[in-house]
Amino acid sequence: MILRKVFTLACFCTFMTVGLMGQTIQVNPANPHYFLFEGKPTILITSAEHYGAVINKAFDYVPYLDALKAHELNYTRIYPGAMFETTDKWISGNPVGPKPRDLILPWARSDQPGYISGGNKFDLDRWDPAYFARLKDFVAKAAKRGVVVEICFFNSQYSDTWPITPLYYENNIQGVGRCGWKDAQALGCDDLTRRETDYVRKITREVNSFDNVILEICDECASIGTGVERAGPWVSAMVSAALDAERDLPKKHLVAQEVEGPFSGAMDFSADPRLSIITGQYLRGTDPTERGGEMGGLRGLDYKYGINKPIELNETDWYPIWYKGDQIADMRVEAWEFIVGGGAGFNNLNGVYTPQNPAGKTPENEKILDALQHLRHFMESFDFLKMRPDPGFVVSGLDGSDVHHRTISEAGSQYATYIHRSGDGSSAYTVKPGNYQEKLVVDLPEGNYKVDWVDPARGKVIATENLQHPGGYCVLSTPPYTVDIALRIKAQGRS
Repeated sequence: MILRKVFTLACFCTFMTVGLMGQTIQVNPANPHYFLFEGKPTILITSAEHYGAVINKAFDYVPYLDALKAHELNYTRIYPGAMFETTDKWISGNPVGPKPRDLILPWARSDQPGYISGGNKFDLDRWDPAYFARLKDFVAKAAKRGVVVEICFFNSQYSDTWPITPLYYENNIQGVGRCGWKDAQALGCDDLTRRETDYVRKITREVNSFDNVILEICDECASIGTGVERAGPWVSAMVSAALDAERDLPKKHLVAQEVEGPFSGAMDFSADPRLSIITGQYLRGTDPTERGGEMGGLRGLDYKYGINKPIELNETDWYPIWYKGDQIADMRVEAWEFIVGGGAGFNNLNGVYTPQNPAGKTPENEKILDALQHLRHFMESFDFLKMRPDPGFVVSGLDGSDVHHRTISEAGSQYATYIHRSGDGSSAYTVKPGNYQEKLVVDLPEGNYKVDWVDPARGKVIATENLQHPGGYCVLSTPPYTVDIALRIKAQGRS
């Protein structure tokens, strides 16, 4: 009888595990600030290519995905074709700025010459099977490596990108898209909006069978040129298009949208029940009282955490061209602060990955990927589903405008604190290396604790002690550090 019960329980557990493994990435029901993926509590962490892995045939995405897997990074993003950039814009080898001969898009070519970048115009009534084969192969290969693909349907058009898109009237045989670039993502041009919704529905249906997909509507929709009031209703229409496409399909995917402009304005979908993820870009972004601009990732943690959805910082400054000073450390500190502050997903935008070097093989990039791998290990050393931001944990001892810190905790059981020295900025930090040592006053309940100090760059414990504490304020001295240091405290008896 006992053996039969054990066997039944084992079968039930196996069934539950298989069931969870077969689910799309979800908001974690135990803590809605994190994800559930492949049956495990999940934080998405990566340093990813510039979104052109699918539309750029010259980009070999297998070594790229292998590089992510080798460092246990589990996240990437793509633009699937509505917006792409001119060749080598911003940086040589920009994946989302392919050479014309390497461009592959959802729409099929017609038999009429005249596409501005060479070759025949596009036929918006027909889809290109080769494109969708490549899209699905990319997502499938990412899935085998445990990588979640965030498909961002649109980015704001620019004056130089709108004339090269198939949706511009000179580039398609239907003559769709007779509007300016600032009008391309606003309601009013009905034939264009219909084609945009068709595109969202088609891609949504094509990737429905995959578990490792997040659907995102549009980057920088309002802040580049369209404006908040006009962009908001258009984004809402695209959200509805994605949800309608999945309504009768077997799987339902998470939908995300970046916050732009004033909070509770037309481009703040944080509380919209149709969307599951809150997205910010860059470090802090602009003040939420301003009419334009993007909400940074840290502002998302500060202002939107109470909505109880995962918060992503899904685009940073572009490494290496936009960081200053110690660029590797600049990237590291924003990743660690955001995730240790309660973030659910972090993507460092990395320009090292190119068609010529899809694996991003450089000594400097190895340090970046290592730092993110160490961050993942640090977070997974906790039962992080039980943790919440704890701004009152550090009472004093961190003084000065260049010192930054965040803590998440499960009071009395586990604490994670991250400290760094950096000049503040709206889009990225610039670290300030020096010889630092702090005496932190922390508020810690009575208990016996193990205290570890961790070097984020190397992922190594550099000092440890056992602490028997009567409760109340406690002084903890950091080891010497040059840029940043992390603290892990666990009640004794916890693994």
